[in-house]
Amino acid sequence: MRVTIEDLPLLHRQGKKLGVTSVCSAHPLVLKAALRHGRDTGTTVLIEATCNQVNHLGGYTGMTPSDFAAMVETLAVTEQCPKDLIVLGGDHLGPNPWKDRDAEEAMGQAQAMVDAYVRAGFRKIHLDASMGCKGEPIALDDHTIAERAARLAGVAERAAAESGGASPIYIIGTEVPPPGGANHALDAITPTGPVAARQTHAIHAKAFQSAGIEDAFSRAIGLVVQPGVEFGNQNVIFYDRVKAHALAATLSELPPLIFEAHSTDYQGQGPLRELVEDGFAILKVGPELTFKLREALYALDLIASDMVPDYGERPLYHAMEELMCGAAKNWQSHYHGSDDEKRVLRHYSYSDRIRYYWASAQARTACDRLFKMLKGRKVPATLFHQHMPSAAAWADLDCDGEEIVIGRVRQSIETYERACGT
Repeated sequence: MRVTIEDLPLLHRQGKKLGVTSVCSAHPLVLKAALRHGRDTGTTVLIEATCNQVNHLGGYTGMTPSDFAAMVETLAVTEQCPKDLIVLGGDHLGPNPWKDRDAEEAMGQAQAMVDAYVRAGFRKIHLDASMGCKGEPIALDDHTIAERAARLAGVAERAAAESGGASPIYIIGTEVPPPGGANHALDAITPTGPVAARQTHAIHAKAFQSAGIEDAFSRAIGLVVQPGVEFGNQNVIFYDRVKAHALAATLSELPPLIFEAHSTDYQGQGPLRELVEDGFAILKVGPELTFKLREALYALDLIASDMVPDYGERPLYHAMEELMCGAAKNWQSHYHGSDDEKRVLRHYSYSDRIRYYWASAQARTACDRLFKMLKGRKVPATLFHQHMPSAAAWADLDCDGEEIVIGRVRQSIETYERACGT
C-alpha cells in the first residue's frame, strides 16, 4: 500500500496505524536496497541525508545536496524505481556543523545549506537549531530554537518559490538521541513529557507566525520527540509503550500531527510496530543498515578466505582496520576501553562508526576485489551456514557478492515496512 508522508497525520486520526520508513544513509548499496524495495512493492522510498553528511560545502561525504540527489536519481534509474515514489529529506538541518563559530556565522551557513537542500529537490525538511554556538549554552532555550527554526523555514520557502519546486514539508522538534547512537552503555531512556511536546509545538507555531510564514507551519506534519528508544555501542534500549503512553496520548491534543522517531535501529519488528501504532509514524533507520552491510561484507570476506586460494586471510577486515587506525577521528571519541576492546568496537559496535570509512578509496578497492574474487563461483551451502546462514539460498549458484549484500540490507528494510503496515 502506498502511503505518502503527507497522509500520515490524517491516517493516524482515522485510526489507520500506518507509517513510512526513513532510510538515512549515503552508501550506494544501502540506497540500492531501498530503491529496489520501493520498485517491487510500490511503497514510498524516503531517503534522508544529514547536515554533517551532506551540505553546501560537501559534508563528510564530499557531496552537496545536488550531488546526493543526482546519485539517488542515477541509482533509481539503475534499479528501475519510479521517480514519483522517491522523497528526499534533510535531517537535523541547522547550525550543528558550524556550532564552534559565532551564532550569526553558524546560522548564515545553515541558511545557505537549507537553501541548497530545497533547490536540489529535498522536500522533507527537519529543522534543528537546538545546539548552542560559540559562547552559548550547549542546549538553547525553546524560544531561541523556534525563532532560528522559523528563520531557516523562511529560507526554505523562498528557495522553493524561486526554484519552482514543491513546497517543503517540515518536521519540527529536537528532543532526539545523539546522532548515530550513544557512546556508552545505557540502562534506560526517559520519553519526552507531554507538557514539553505541547510546548514545543506551541512555541514553534508562534515563531512561524511572528516570521509571517503561517502557511509554512501548516505544512509541519511531524514533531520529533524521544519515545524512549536508543542504542549504545553494545546495547539497545527497546521501546516500552507503557512508559510512552502519556506522550503518545498527546497527539490527540494537538493539530493533526505525527511523531518522528529517531534512532529506531535494532528495535525489531515488534517494538517498531508498537511505535507506529502509538503515532511514531516516521521510523528513521541508518546505522542498522550499514551494520547489516558490514556484517554481510565480512561474512563474504571469510567465505573468500576459506575457498579462494589467492584471496588471503580476511583482507577486507585488515584493510578496514588499517584505515580506521590511520584516521581515528570518526571513532576515537566514541569507543573506550583497552586496545582489544576498542578494536572490537571499531568493527562490531552498534553505533557502526565504520560506516564513515566505506567511501574511501582503500575500502572501495578492497570491496571490489572481494566481489571480483567471488564472482561466478559456486559457494557450497556449508560455507554459507558457517559464515552467513541468511544467504544460504545463494548456495551452489553463481555468486554475486553485491547482490548478496543488497539482499541482506533489504531484509532489514522489509522488517521496517512490515512494522509500518504497508
